[in-house]
Formats: sequence, structure tokens, C-alpha cells
Amino acid sequence: MSRHRLVKNLDLDNELDDFEGGKDYDDTEEEISEADKEHLRAGTLEVKEMLGDAANQVSEKEIQDSLWHYYYDIEKTVNYLLGVAERRNKVEQKKKKTGCLSGSETALSFAKFSGDSTLFNIPVERQSILVAPMTPTERPQSGPLEEKPKMSKLQVLAASRKKKAQEQKAGSMELISKDVKGLTINGKEDAVRKQIPERQDVSMEPNTAKQPARGFPFRKRKDSNPHEKSPKAPSPRPKKPEAQEDMPMEVPVVMKAEPSAFANTMFSSTACLTDTASLFTMLYVAKPTNTADPFSGPSPDDIVIAAQSKASSNKGGKGPPKTNGEKKADQIANGIEAMKLDNTPRATSKNLEVLKEYEKAEKKNEANFVVIGHVDAGKSTMMGRLLYDLDVVDQRTIDRYRKDAEKMGKSSFALAWVLDQGTEERSRGVTIDIAMNKFATSKTKFIILDAPGHKDFVPNMIAGAAQADFAVLVIDASTGSFESGLQGQTKEHALLVRSMGVQRIIVAVNKLDTINWSQDRFDEISQQTSAFLLSANFQKKNITFIPCSGLQGDNIVRKSTEAVFTSWYTGPTLVEELDNSEPVLRALEKPLRMTIADIFRGGVQNPLSVSGRLDAGSLQTGDALLAQPSGEKCYIKSIDLDEQPVPWAVAGQHITLHLADIDPIHLKIGDVLSSPASPIKNAESFTAKILAFGFLMPMKVDVHRGRVHVPGRVKRLVGTLDKTTGDLVKGKKPRVVKPGMVARVVVDLDAQVPLESGMRVVLRDEGETVGSGVVE
Repeated sequence: MSRHRLVKNLDLDNELDDFEGGKDYDDTEEEISEADKEHLRAGTLEVKEMLGDAANQVSEKEIQDSLWHYYYDIEKTVNYLLGVAERRNKVEQKKKKTGCLSGSETALSFAKFSGDSTLFNIPVERQSILVAPMTPTERPQSGPLEEKPKMSKLQVLAASRKKKAQEQKAGSMELISKDVKGLTINGKEDAVRKQIPERQDVSMEPNTAKQPARGFPFRKRKDSNPHEKSPKAPSPRPKKPEAQEDMPMEVPVVMKAEPSAFANTMFSSTACLTDTASLFTMLYVAKPTNTADPFSGPSPDDIVIAAQSKASSNKGGKGPPKTNGEKKADQIANGIEAMKLDNTPRATSKNLEVLKEYEKAEKKNEANFVVIGHVDAGKSTMMGRLLYDLDVVDQRTIDRYRKDAEKMGKSSFALAWVLDQGTEERSRGVTIDIAMNKFATSKTKFIILDAPGHKDFVPNMIAGAAQADFAVLVIDASTGSFESGLQGQTKEHALLVRSMGVQRIIVAVNKLDTINWSQDRFDEISQQTSAFLLSANFQKKNITFIPCSGLQGDNIVRKSTEAVFTSWYTGPTLVEELDNSEPVLRALEKPLRMTIADIFRGGVQNPLSVSGRLDAGSLQTGDALLAQPSGEKCYIKSIDLDEQPVPWAVAGQHITLHLADIDPIHLKIGDVLSSPASPIKNAESFTAKILAFGFLMPMKVDVHRGRVHVPGRVKRLVGTLDKTTGDLVKGKKPRVVKPGMVARVVVDLDAQVPLESGMRVVLRDEGETVGSGVVE
């Protein structure tokens, strides 16, 4: 088959169907998702609130279109809509200025524009009757002024009949002509002119025949004869030179009726019309004959409300206030104020006195401790053994973890997996983020904060230390491991927890079973560690050493049965030492402060939930909160403590808050929730008393506060401080602060961070901690 025949026999429909852009192509617009609708709704409310009075100048559709265009960027949307509202205000102001002008030039131009209209001074007997527009006052003529078209007999007869009818009703005559100007009927033009009110004389301007006239086109007649000229001109005209062929035309005398009742109601009270009536002619400028205020009486709604109030008062109920038609301005204002609704729905609150309720409640002591130490010191394994021996974790779970660990060739990590739940943590065998768990003894409820020991995850360790009341320092007693740890994260972690405000520390000397429970090794580790902790400003009475074995469980919950060990140690176990810790004083009387540790979806009824430690103050269901640094307000729907709903919470507790009336984009981990009455302020610069871990000078640093870390720079070194008195050492300002010295420095931040006096901060540079201290 030839090629042209093959092309000729092609079925185009089938070929187009096979094309991907054929039937399968759909150019319909994709429907907006529910999430986008929710963003648009929340964004619309926020934009209207930020626009304020300018929100009346833009429509809701324009707001949503702008939000969609700017990808829900509230600031850009508000700036764009403010520009739109400003332009519209300028247009309205321009209209108001030009709509009520005065002056001869404006009057003349308006009269020229509307001089051919007949809606002027409609007679009383013809009110509410619309008069058809007159013919244009100006038409092009090819001949001289004397040659005017002659009226037909039928037109003359119709005009005569109309004249007689008007004389019978009102005693006046109105001349109506659509095609002929300056028409005189029966020589009574003077009588017609006398009946026109003087204030409605329009100013006449000469127009040439070549100028196009407004209105209907002129229709020439074949049998045109000059009309009878009027003996009296309505206004003097200047003489034109004989050489000029185009002659000005006379403006016809037009009868103008009084405005109708509807026109009087709508336009008679307009200041613009009454003030300029003597300057130029406008539609419906006649003063109304009926001066009664149509709005003076009660409205239909007032009548209904008054009837309902009367009926309810007869029954003894309380109804709306009575209205007798004499509403005053203050009454109307009070009514409008009563109708205002709070756009922000609030959760119900029982208005409890939380501190008194806390004193009445019979609860155990609560304490949070962070587990710190060098990498591979056995921190997670020790805490897993503690939870297993206290029956917090059942045997079935441990067996499953052990089976999974053996498949990966890490059978000894089964206990560590109780806290290390992440896939990456289990595959690498190291803790990455803060792992949290809880247990209780006969006296105290404890929350474990297992911190990572690797140097790459020191920021996560700082986040755990910021929530702890005291610390458990785990040391590997194996040969060589203690020495390497003391030069590594053991030393850094101890310095960090002390600078974060931790005063009590328990040193757990782990893995003593690997060295046959050697007392000499334990004493050596105790002496070196104690000397270091004392130099880090820990008090001797707050330092305790506990020998143990995390893998075997000796001296963790139960006492060891090893004869070698029991021969030289008779002290408490690790849990007993934890239980002997004194209760920590809580900042119950201080303003509310809570740092967000996690943000998640709490369920269908709680789409936005946050968890964290309540640092200071107290709260209850229904309280309003202020999230910083975003500055957004929200409300507490409910509170969970230990996965159980509670009506209130106090400082020191790890709680979960289910929030309402705030978008998740305004919250992030590390933000601080406070009371709107005493909010925490955002800072871009602060002065702090810093203990130097390394050489400190004006330099770029990363500022860490809990889970927040923001780039910044040390702007200025104010001076060094005396460690004993805390006073500023007099002398020259230092250029460099050496390790171990305390200095007052000024730090600038690249972003706003919620900070206040007394908060703890850490300064790090290129993965190394250079200092930590307290904000002044």
C-alpha cells in the first residue's frame, strides 16, 4: 500500500484516543482540599483582624484569592489588601469631592450636559409619573435659521389636543416636541414661558451645526417650510458675521415638573442638592411638599420587639427593653454593643484556685532526672534494667527485643531498646534524641530523661538537662574507658548540667562486674571524679557514688549477691538513692512558663496537642495562653497528666495540652507558652553571666536554650567576674576570656527568642561548647 493511501485511511479519532493528552486529558480545575479550605478560613479571619477598619473595603473572595496567591503568607496578603483599600478610599474621596462642586464653570457644564432632560420640577398633579425624555436641544442644520421644518397636520392636531387636556387639569400648558425645536403653537409662546419657574432657566451656550448633538438623530422632511419666529427670544444672542453660515440654534423652552414622592424621599435631604440648587439644575431638585421624616416612627422590627417585650413582661419574664418609637443615639449604640459577638470561642473554665487544690491533693513527690555520660557507658541499658526490674516493662517485651537484637547481632542491646525506640538508634546502637519514661517508688514518681552521649548530639542532651531536677552520671569502669570518657563527654556533660542549674548529681559507676567488682578501681574513679565535680562548683554533700552493673542488674533495684562486692560495699542501691533525694522546690507562685518539647496530633477531637515540662506557675482547663515568639493567643481545651485527663497542673509536671484557636504554623518545638497577663518577652540581644569552657571572645556562636538554638554572636565582653563574690573585676576590659573564668558578655541574636532574666543558655561554636551561664 502506498504511503499516501495509508495516511488517507488513518482513523484520526482512534489515533487521538491513543495520545496521552487525548481523552485522558482533563483541563478541569482541581478541587481545593479540606486542608486548604481550613487554611483559607483561618487565614481569612486573621487577615480581617489585622486589616481592622480596612477590611470593609475588600471582599472575602479577594482575601482568599490573595491568601491562595501568596501561599497563605499573612503578612504579604495584608500588605496587598491594605494597598487595595487605600486606592479605593482615594477613589471614593475623589468622587465625594467632585460630586458636590460649586462654581459657574461646573454649573454651565452640568446644564449643558442635562439641559435636554425633562425631569425638572414635575407638577404636583403629575408626581410619580415618569416623563419621557425630550428630543435633543441641538441638531445639525444645513440651512439658515429661518428655514425650519414645518409640522404636519397630524402633529399639530395631537399637540392641540394635549394642550387642551393639560389646561383642563392644571391650567397650564406644556409644549412637547421630539423632532422640532422652538415650536410655537397658536402664537401662545409667551404664555408658556411665563409658567416656567425662574430658578430652572438653563444657561444656553451657542453650538454650531457641525457639533454632534446628543439624543436621537435628526430626520429631515422634504416639505420643510420656515416656522413662525418667536417674537421674544429667551435670551440675547450676539450677532454673527454674515460670512459665517453656521448659525447657533435656540434652546427650546421646556416645562419641568416637580419631583415625585419617591424622589422627594430619596433625594430631598441631600446636602449636595440643596446647597447647589441655585447654581445649576439637577434632577429632582425641587423641595418636597411633604416635609415629614419617613424614618421618624418606629420600624417594623421595633414594633415586633416591643410586642414581644410586652408579652414576656405580662408572663413575668424578662424580655428586651421596651421601645416607644423615641430611640436615642445611646440606646441604639447600647443595642449594637449588646449584639457584638466574640469571634474567638473559649473553652469553659471552672475558675479553680489551683494552688489550694494542689495543697489538698495527696500525691507523691515528683522528680525528673537526666541520665548523662560518655558514649557507650551503658546509660540506656542501665535504665532499661531499672524499668524491667520494677515491672514497668514485662518479660514478653524484653524477650521480643532480645530476639530482634540477636538477628542484628546485638544481643546485649535488648535492654537498651526499652528507651531507644527509633530505627536509626537501634541500627547504630547509640541514643540520638532524648528518651523519656517514668516509674514510681513508694515515695516518689520519677521521670527518666535518657540523654545521648555522642558528641554530635550534645544539643539534644542540653534539651534534656534543661528539664531535669538532678542528674545521674554514668561512668564506665572498664580499663581505659573511664579515662577516655573523662576527657570526652563525661566532663562536658557534668559542666553542662551544672551550668543548667542542676545541683545534685549521683555518679553510677557501671560495669564493675567486668573487673571482678574491684574496690580499688571504684575508689580511684571516685577520687578523680569527685575532684573534678568539686571544681565544677558541685557541693560535696550533693555528690553520691553508687557501684553497679547495668547489664546484670546488680545494685540497681536489688542488692548484689556477689560475695566480692558485698564484702566492701553495704550502701544503698541506685533506686534507693534516687528515692532518698529531697523534694525539689517548685516555682508555683511565679508567672506561667512552659517550654514546648513536642507538637503532635492528639486525636480526632484534639487536632493540635503539645507536651513539655511546666517550668513555673500553674494552669487549668479554659485558660488563655500566649505562644512566643509568634505572639499568637490560644486556649486550653483539656490537660493530660500521665495519659489521664486532669483539670489543672502545676510547675514541675510533664503534661500534654490540647489547644484550640491557633494554627499549627505558629507553634514550633522550643516555643514558650505563658499567660497573656504576664507574657514572656522576645529578645534579640541579651547580657549573660557566662562560665567559659574554652576561649571566649567576640565571635559567632550558636545560642542554645532548651530545645531552641539560634545563631548569634558575642558582641562585647563587659568584663570578668569574681567566682566567690560575683562582682565585676576592676581593670581593663578583657579581649579574651580563658577557660574556667566567669565573664559578663553581650550576645546578639539573628532571630527573636523568648528570654527573660534567670534563664540558662549555652554557647557553642563549631560543635564545641565554649560557655554556658545565666541571662541577667
